[in-house]
Amino acid sequence: MSESDRIPDVAPNARRGRAAASNPANRYEAQTRAAVGDGWDWEREREFEDAPPLRTHVTVDESRAILAWNRSPDIPFDRSINPYRGCEHGCIYCYARPTHAQLGFSPGLDFETRLMAKPRAAELLEEALTKSGYEVRPIAIGTNTDPYQPIERDHRIMRRILEVLWDRRHPVSITTKGALVTRDLDLLERFAREGLIDVAISLTTLDNRLSRAMEPRATAPGNRLRIIRALADRGVPVSAMIAPVIPALTDHEIERLTAAAAESGAVSAAMILLRLPLEVAPLFRDWLARVCPDRAARVMGRVRETRGGGEYDGAWGKRFRGEGVHADLIQRRFRLALKRNGLTRRRLTDLRTDLFRRPVRAGDQAPLDFRSPLGPPRSR
Repeated sequence: MSESDRIPDVAPNARRGRAAASNPANRYEAQTRAAVGDGWDWEREREFEDAPPLRTHVTVDESRAILAWNRSPDIPFDRSINPYRGCEHGCIYCYARPTHAQLGFSPGLDFETRLMAKPRAAELLEEALTKSGYEVRPIAIGTNTDPYQPIERDHRIMRRILEVLWDRRHPVSITTKGALVTRDLDLLERFAREGLIDVAISLTTLDNRLSRAMEPRATAPGNRLRIIRALADRGVPVSAMIAPVIPALTDHEIERLTAAAAESGAVSAAMILLRLPLEVAPLFRDWLARVCPDRAARVMGRVRETRGGGEYDGAWGKRFRGEGVHADLIQRRFRLALKRNGLTRRRLTDLRTDLFRRPVRAGDQAPLDFRSPLGPPRSR
């Protein structure tokens, strides 16, 4: 059977506005399926081609814990929160796509369209902070999927999480490319006044057409710079997350992105090289072949050059930086760009932890306070 006889997993009309073009089987499935046109059922095939665009479906995640813990030596935080599973932004390069396979979904279009929300996140967070022995360190939000993706507009889970953290004066770090972050400026400003927050805005490219293809439902590049300015004007420390840097596709923009971020009010920046773990690699290759056919071979060649000959190396110390001459050159250019624009490297260790207000558990003795609205007791 020739390649022309195959029907794509998802019709072109149906995947309009999405980055992935298919729903490949995940690594936990024992069997794979593919639709094939045999030339007989032409009416069904015509209906397939005219299928309406895929809609975003949101279901409830019944998780009984909200804090995710890690001991990775190359990650600057040990705990994180993800209010949602899957991400409607649909970034084709997203390293979180393989996590959708753990839910029985495909890391392809399912990751962009079949989402799960955690409506009890704020309640679960309050319970976690109440546990005896809890030690305060910054909580990172947006490390897997974006907390300010479009469905946050209706669910407001991130807003309620921030309210709990503010009540407890708990330090928090946020990474996002969503414009909804400006909705919460009133809260973010309070955190900032107490030295309790760092917000990073993800910058990938300044090319609107490329961004639209790579990140179809994410905020446009110019608007992300305006978000940085809005945060900076309210006194919120804001960083630029230059990520991912894609060799031979976006790496030439490192200097421009860094300069634009600094001009918009960013005080620091960080950079991560493109990561293609597990199912992300074939999805990204397919996207390149469809969107950038003239550069696809060159991009993947450079990717392999920075990954020791493979498409990905998840070893600690290498997964974010890569290795080899080209990866080292990208790192040197980034360091020079930071220096040239007066930016520092993003750090989470500077957030305060001494203001934490530990929640009072049922049955706990209230702290003694000898003060009285009537004044001190009289001496006898």
